[in-house]
Amino acid sequence: MSGKKDRDKGSCTALELIDFKNALEQFQNLVEKMIIQKTKESSGSYIKDDEEIDYEKFHTTIRALFGPAVKDQNVQAFFRKVMSSPDEKPEWLEIFGCFTGESDGMSSPTKESTVLLVSEKRQITHSVVKRKDVIKGIVKVPLLHFTITASQRGVLTMFSKKMKVLATIDVEDPTWINGCDFLPNLKYVVAVTESTVILWDYQSKESQSDGFVIKPMKNCLLCVCTVTMADNLAKDTILMGDDKGYVYLLTITNDDFIMKQSRAEKESQFKVLDSESFDIPKRKLHDDWVGKIRYFSALKCFGSCSTDSINSFILDDIKRLEDHLPVKEFSVPKGVNAFTYCGKAKVIVTGGNDRILRLWNPVVNFSPVGKLFGHKHSVVEIVTNEKDQHVISLSCAKVFRVWDIQTLSPLQVFYESHGTPEEMNAFPMVFDNDHGMLFTGSDVIDIYPLANVIQDLKELPQTHEKSLNVVLYNRAFHQILSICTESVLKVWDLETGSQIYQIEDAHGLNTEVTCAAIEINGVYLATGACDGTVKIWEFESGQEVKALPLAQHSNDEHRVLKIVYLKADEDQHAVIVLEQRGKIKIIQGDSAQTDLYVTWVLSEIVPFPRRNPVVYLSLKPSSLETQDFFPEIRLLCNTSSMRNDTETFLSSVDIKCFDVLKVEGCRLIATGSANGEINLWDFESASVKCLGKTTEDNQGSGVNAILFLIRSVSSSRKRSAMSPTPSVRSDASAISEQGSSLDLHEEENAESYEINTEIKTEETPSRKNSQNPEMSVQLLKAKAGQSPILASAHESSCIRLWSIQGNLMKELLPFSEHPSGPLTALCTDIFTKILLAGSKKGYIIRWNMASFLEDPRNKKNEIKEELCWRAHATEVVELFIEEEKNVIVTASIDGSVRLWHAMTGYYFGYFGQARKFELSDTSRLILPSDVSNFPAIIKEESKHMEKKVKYPLMLDRDKWKSLTRLPSDLEKAEHGEAAHGFKYFKALDSEKFQTLETFEFVSKEAGAVFGFLPIYELENPIEVSMPKSLQRIKAEKSSHKGREKDPDSIEELSQDK
Repeated sequence: MSGKKDRDKGSCTALELIDFKNALEQFQNLVEKMIIQKTKESSGSYIKDDEEIDYEKFHTTIRALFGPAVKDQNVQAFFRKVMSSPDEKPEWLEIFGCFTGESDGMSSPTKESTVLLVSEKRQITHSVVKRKDVIKGIVKVPLLHFTITASQRGVLTMFSKKMKVLATIDVEDPTWINGCDFLPNLKYVVAVTESTVILWDYQSKESQSDGFVIKPMKNCLLCVCTVTMADNLAKDTILMGDDKGYVYLLTITNDDFIMKQSRAEKESQFKVLDSESFDIPKRKLHDDWVGKIRYFSALKCFGSCSTDSINSFILDDIKRLEDHLPVKEFSVPKGVNAFTYCGKAKVIVTGGNDRILRLWNPVVNFSPVGKLFGHKHSVVEIVTNEKDQHVISLSCAKVFRVWDIQTLSPLQVFYESHGTPEEMNAFPMVFDNDHGMLFTGSDVIDIYPLANVIQDLKELPQTHEKSLNVVLYNRAFHQILSICTESVLKVWDLETGSQIYQIEDAHGLNTEVTCAAIEINGVYLATGACDGTVKIWEFESGQEVKALPLAQHSNDEHRVLKIVYLKADEDQHAVIVLEQRGKIKIIQGDSAQTDLYVTWVLSEIVPFPRRNPVVYLSLKPSSLETQDFFPEIRLLCNTSSMRNDTETFLSSVDIKCFDVLKVEGCRLIATGSANGEINLWDFESASVKCLGKTTEDNQGSGVNAILFLIRSVSSSRKRSAMSPTPSVRSDASAISEQGSSLDLHEEENAESYEINTEIKTEETPSRKNSQNPEMSVQLLKAKAGQSPILASAHESSCIRLWSIQGNLMKELLPFSEHPSGPLTALCTDIFTKILLAGSKKGYIIRWNMASFLEDPRNKKNEIKEELCWRAHATEVVELFIEEEKNVIVTASIDGSVRLWHAMTGYYFGYFGQARKFELSDTSRLILPSDVSNFPAIIKEESKHMEKKVKYPLMLDRDKWKSLTRLPSDLEKAEHGEAAHGFKYFKALDSEKFQTLETFEFVSKEAGAVFGFLPIYELENPIEVSMPKSLQRIKAEKSSHKGREKDPDSIEELSQDK
């Protein structure tokens, strides 16, 4: 019955091939009709009828012919290619997403690729081979992390994960070893020679035998492999190929080691198992030598190859070795020397004496799906890099080539120079997919590590063709929005890096989109343009919802610099924007109005008293009826009459950035100007303060970015869209539940009444509370944990932290090997533990400020710089951190949006690259083409560069005398000799510097040069006469030149004197 079922399966396979050929013929006829139709349309002679082929008809026909094997995107691409270029007939393989590449050189490589670092090659020079011997086989055991090698003259070696020898044996078989593998269930190493099968027990002790040998085998065995099964039984199955074209199937169990032993005439290295006692099915599949044999568990098939031009490669189930049903044969001119299988791409790759690599669909054996040209000599070995979908091929001239299976393009070529005539016949090679390393064998083991590089150094990572204005993160959809100066809006998936959709000319033709904001729920998107227009979009669909019409007298002054979402729902939308000349507006839209409209404007010019730059405002509570965010203010003074007033100064209108904080009990707006001025609008206390004002000669203090930092008691605050950081904008309601304390001082209120300008204040509830600062402080502290802090990034490369009372709390300077340049962007994580800054030179700096924000007044709570690296070669426009994935996204004017690891600065890639991101792998060191320095982790001790001078130890005579004792005392001591020996070392001390006496000339003019030089007063030297006893000792010492003087005797004699 089983034989009948197998025959039915074989007949079904044949019928499937016939159906595929018929479907392919119908497909080619359909393409011919499409080309004729398009040609007639171009000439104007085509008449529409019912036989017209449009996309829907083409898609339906393809689905009927090939079913789900064809993807919609490939169908669209094929249809578009035929209709746009009917003269260039595409290959039928393209409908399946496969392309043929016959380029002979290194043309059109991928921008970023993984290649082998030849310069970092490591060699294992352990004596794993005999003299004039070579390695014939290398096997990696994934689960146990073992590496097994077999040399031609009988040396079997097992290495650990760190390539240290665990066990080795010199097989005493007179014939050569041709291959090896590992038996995972029996825990044996199997090796084949010309007439035997060796089973080495690498765990055996000296008193036991080293394993078993199965002999005799009739033909010369050339290769062996293990059949990996998931049943975990106490047995293993191996496949072997010989020099007659036969493939053998051998199953070994633990019982065979006991039941099938033959009596040996003498003791030997291995116990002998009689081959006649095993049931070894075999089948002749090739007309020449079986070069290699492998088992692919993903396909549940084995593969064998030969130099036979007809039965070059066989791929089928191991059952075919027993039932003798037809097998799937692949014919290649001049045969196949090596083959491999890529599980991700689902293709078989073969190579042989014709020097061509062929890619095959495992189901289709009559035509390859792609070819790779480039080798000048016969291909002898092929392995697969599964993760990157690369194929590594080796020719008999020791030339390695790395290929990309997806694009069918060559990535790397390198040559192995060393090699003897014996080595040229052995080409073992295996790729370790777990650790990303290539192992090759000769008389030594060569290990090549992998690294990601940019293939063409002239091509930079590019997300947009023009420089970037905006990068935002939609936390709800885990998607990224990027907008360039050409007004191309693109949406990307964060995890994979693939593009979802794009919108061109969002605000009209030749209208630059300058800023954008996403509300907290991620449903809506707001954009602002250079002409002052504002639009609301549905983020997921990209459909326009509402728009602010173009003003009649629109000019550069209405250019929208920043935009922040205040509220978003189906009934109402509200955003706050900053225009070119410093005007801040609230723009709203509701269900009753078709367009957006302006509901609130903040005064752009404020007169500040120089002595105390605080001004109280007149609020209009009635304005909250139209918008419930910020009340309107009124300045009763005439700013034009105060331009020449020396007691006051006018605020700058050259505002470059702003930030908004609206939580319960706290409504703040902060602005930063090009001249370094920071204005803080406090609508709870109805005041505006000037926190920083630079002088005319103090250049480089301009404010490029500004950000409110607020840390709640629970440390779980989410960032609000009220904080227009360079990263994410969201709705103010995200932090409305958690407040912030506003620590007001009575001194400021007292000084505010000294302002000369007449300011009147209407009675509002917020103003009433400001009359009693203590009550306001207690109320705010009860609602929130801590007071917000304002961070500002300056042209002078520093970050300043301000309290909302106007006090400078801290100034941070980046610590890096190279100057980072002016800081241009700021952002924090959702817990406000990390502060990130981007600079004009492309650097990213990371600070840890968790302890500082918990208690800023405690000097022990420092802000620690943790990481600094160069992410771009040009200015960083915006950046943000994603805590769940632990990544940082940066955008620059170079047109690229790049992805980095948040803790190490590891480079994952850029949005727009051909490959998907691998966020889990950070083991490789990768750099973009325009960056040459790796990230630097900042340690505390590296910041203190004070040089510690170590002075040599000198003999202190005073200590020596104090330690010197009489001989009688030493004899009484318990350890006299030890104390006497260490006396000299105890007397050592650092060199003492004595203050020199100096004299000063009375005449300053006469001693202008020499007046302060030290003058040394030398005493008359004392003549020392040598005692007779010492002269006698000196004479004795001179007669024994090898003897050294005894310091104790000298000291005693000097005392006698």
